[in-house]
Amino acid sequence: MAFTNQRGRTQTSLAEINVTPLVDVMLVLLVIFMVTAPILQTGIEVNLPKTRETQVEQPKPKAVVLSIDKDGNVYLSTRSEAHAVNVNDLPKQLVQALGESGERKVYVRGDGETPYRIIAYVLDLAKQAGADVSLVTEPTLKKK
Repeated sequence: MAFTNQRGRTQTSLAEINVTPLVDVMLVLLVIFMVTAPILQTGIEVNLPKTRETQVEQPKPKAVVLSIDKDGNVYLSTRSEAHAVNVNDLPKQLVQALGESGERKVYVRGDGETPYRIIAYVLDLAKQAGADVSLVTEPTLKKK
């Protein structure tokens, strides 16, 4: 685009894009995502039992996670939302959550102080819903 000044000379405008504000915005977004990403996967606070040999497998972003706290309360987590579930309604809600996520795998995070009978009951309900169940544990530090 050309402009004419007061003396009658033609001048062209600068067609350069100032990239500095764009870089500033992108860095702010990067920091925001770096801070919020770990928060989205934590969900319910559970003290996982420690095991020596574990296969390291992180739940996928669309994974369905069942958390059981030390009082025996069951929480169903899908994507970024977690809510308490009545054990009697668990199979129906689990089938619905598995259908929405497109996954068949369910990760069970049981507190180390939870009675085993409660965890076994929840595992049985998850299997009845047609889920492939994986138990989540925390690895112990190996001495070198």
